[in-house]
Amino acid sequence: MQETQFLITSTGRKIAYHKTDGAGPAVVFLGGFKSDMGGTKAVYLEEWARKNGRAFLRFDYSGHGESSGEFTDGCIGEWAADAMETIASLTTGPQILVGSSMGGWISLLVAKHMHEQVAGLVGIAAAPDFTQDSMWAGMDDAQRADLETNGVIYLPSDYGEPYAITKKLITDGRDQLVLRDALNLPFPVRLLHGTADEDVSMDVALRLLEHANGDDIRLQFIKGADHRFSDDTCLRLIHKSIHSITAAISGEE
Repeated sequence: MQETQFLITSTGRKIAYHKTDGAGPAVVFLGGFKSDMGGTKAVYLEEWARKNGRAFLRFDYSGHGESSGEFTDGCIGEWAADAMETIASLTTGPQILVGSSMGGWISLLVAKHMHEQVAGLVGIAAAPDFTQDSMWAGMDDAQRADLETNGVIYLPSDYGEPYAITKKLITDGRDQLVLRDALNLPFPVRLLHGTADEDVSMDVALRLLEHANGDDIRLQFIKGADHRFSDDTCLRLIHKSIHSITAAISGEE
């Protein structure tokens, strides 16, 4: 396992990353909410990239994994800024973005703000706009009042300790929404979503498919797959989706 490297951003944040050299178009993995670059999908894709001679990058947003900062100080806009500066600083040419859950939303923000550096996008249980459409929409009046008064509330999680949801996260999220205005994705897009996903509804995937503008956007539902999307079958589907994008870019598909 290679040693973790660090990028100091223009805002002074210390972003941890692992970069694998190889042929392009390079693949960049963007992780989920309170996840990190040591997760199953990120490590699997790095090994796949190494075996296939593909360039690959995985990293931690600020407040996640080995990067600097506290999770509760962050928000979607800042994590998207981390992603954009990391991609701009550490990669050359258009990249294939692979975004898992929140990383799917951040991938869409990257595509919106620096589309010239995006060659294609794979969304894995992509969760655009979840701070508004899931978290805020799911709060009752008492929770909303508690958030307003105390600046944070704690929601149960199936992945360990409760999630600390801050007022900053909710407020900033409203400035990052991608399903309200035009969303142009002029490159191959492959969306993967499990039918047993209890965290992000299949309706979100269908809404994204319907809303996005592009000539090559495909959605595949995988029966029985959950939100983790990390069993052997799901992992193979991810790299097959990358192959599909590569073939589309080269005109072979």
